[in-house]
Amino acid sequence: MDKRVIAKIKKELLAERQKIEAELHRFAEEDKNAKGKHRPRFVDIGTSNDDNAKEMDTYTRDLSLSKVLESDLADIEKTLKRIAEGNYGICKYCGKEIGEKRLIARPVSSACVSCKNKLQNGA
Repeated sequence: MDKRVIAKIKKELLAERQKIEAELHRFAEEDKNAKGKHRPRFVDIGTSNDDNAKEMDTYTRDLSLSKVLESDLADIEKTLKRIAEGNYGICKYCGKEIGEKRLIARPVSSACVSCKNKLQNGA
């Protein structure tokens, strides 16, 4: 794979990581007991039943969002590690090169289209 394409993808991944981390820090704090995990802050809106419902709704939404963002961060970290190790763009299932178009469209891909289709179809 072209090293310039890999460098461009790495730059985009680093920017995306920074963006996700900033979003997480907006509403959550890093869990000191679990690396890579975050705890949403519980927002105190008020004491009425409506306020309590809003607080729970906000917390539940933030908890769900933090899980998605943590998953995205984990994918980015794995991808950056593959780039650093020199095995980026190689399918983890068949060992063949992943198409450049696929990696540009989905930089965190670790499987070629053929293997991904087999996995999704249960083959």
